Amino acid sequence: MSTGLPFLLAWALLWVLLITVCLFAFLRGGPAERMGAIFLFVIPLLSAVGDVVLPGRALLVGRLVCDGALALVFLLLAVRYASLWLGGVMLFQAIQFSLQAWYFVTGRAHDVLYVIINNIDFFGILACLTAGTLAASRRRREAQARVNSPLGETI
Repeated sequence: MSTGLPFLLAWALLWVLLITVCLFAFLRGGPAERMGAIFLFVIPLLSAVGDVVLPGRALLVGRLVCDGALALVFLLLAVRYASLWLGGVMLFQAIQFSLQAWYFVTGRAHDVLYVIINNIDFFGILACLTAGTLAASRRRREAQARVNSPLGETI
């Protein structure tokens, strides 16, 4: 895996995007979006700590466990809240877990293909969370407008 400037820049930008989307979801989303944001931030944070702390093979197992845990969290959220964005996140997380499992089982080194698929998949997860947050925020504003509407009092 390369540690050149383009790699570090992409890594930093993805972390900024992750923090921004999770903060947006936590501040503007409903309960499902808040829980999703918390776990979507904590699990990659644990994975990043594992990158520094864990040696070779244990790191791969740790990443696999983190992706499996995140998939389980999103499954539980999807069962509880039955939201369209959670279905999308579950599909993207299944791809992420499969990618980790395939590279782990085959013993293949993380190459450019891994980085591309991983980053596109992660961007898809963030896009689904953002869409879910926007939808929850819109529903909340519409409900607030109905409650505050003078038309509701006359009927």
